Amino acid sequence: MAIELTENARDEILRIIQENKLSQQTGLRLGIKGGGCAGFTYVFDFDDNPDEFDEVFESLGVRIFVDKKSLLYIDGTVVDFNTSLMDRGFKFNNPKANAACGCGTSFTPKEASFI
Repeated sequence: MAIELTENARDEILRIIQENKLSQQTGLRLGIKGGGCAGFTYVFDFDDNPDEFDEVFESLGVRIFVDKKSLLYIDGTVVDFNTSLMDRGFKFNNPKANAACGCGTSFTPKEASFI
């Protein structure tokens, strides 16, 4: 599997890169850390180069870096960007999530994800 972006997410990521005058090499760093109201919180940042323990994906022309431990919990995730005024922001459609918090920034993994 892989990590994928919707067109809305790609457009917003490219807008942020351009607005902040980041390098043309800049990619999206996606991962997780313990915490949040549901167990794990998504980590979302920008980086120019992958680390030695990263898997690298490309979706719609954007490079995506995910460390191998995080990938166990988010492989197959589709990242979207909601443009509505009431719910604007990045959204994660994670097939390995059993439940998510109301704001969508943290999740509880399915038990199979722990294996």
